[in-house]
Amino acid sequence: MLSIKNLCKSYHYADVRQDVLHQLEFEMSTASSVALLGESGSGKSTLLHLIAGLDRPDSGEIDFVGYRVHSEPEPVLAALRRSQMSLVFQQFHLISTLSILDNIRFQAALCQRFDNRYEAELIGRLGLSDQVDKYPHQLSRGQQQRVAIARSLLHKPQLVLADEPTGNLDENSSLEVMGLFSDLVRQAGSSLLMVTHSQAMARFMDRRVWLHNGKLEEAG
Repeated sequence: MLSIKNLCKSYHYADVRQDVLHQLEFEMSTASSVALLGESGSGKSTLLHLIAGLDRPDSGEIDFVGYRVHSEPEPVLAALRRSQMSLVFQQFHLISTLSILDNIRFQAALCQRFDNRYEAELIGRLGLSDQVDKYPHQLSRGQQQRVAIARSLLHKPQLVLADEPTGNLDENSSLEVMGLFSDLVRQAGSSLLMVTHSQAMARFMDRRVWLHNGKLEEAG
């Protein structure tokens, strides 16, 4: 489903080159979940952006469901992000002028992939049934994150990329939301690659990998 080979990425600051990823190798199978751990600044978010086609590597290959993400033109990548991927971040990126229901439906509408029964199930499981007519500013942070999760899963993407998705929640809320999130991802048949600094959050995943010195190592 996802295969990464010899991936390299560096940035230049004031004529100084900083290598972030160096000949990185990674494989991820369909309907699996992986926690991506590592120190701050190790390149975890950079790797997610490269997989999503939001940034380009210096060299190497990223193959995702038959697409060569490292070299596809931007219109192809945009279509791929709409239909086969979802991105979930600490900042929920809800649209303030849309109702909660329309926020949940937003990505599914873009790729014209609706399932009314699954929508009702997602809304119920995430405890949002009495919130759908409200607007984002009327919800708590935990409720807003649940909306972002519902939006990310409604079109049943092949891959969900999550960057510290519960980082803005307290510990109890984080555990509750993460339990729901991981369960719903499995139910959707999607794969989940999640950046986290928390071992508690990582335990919800099938695998844990550690990013260090630009390369990935399996974590115990």
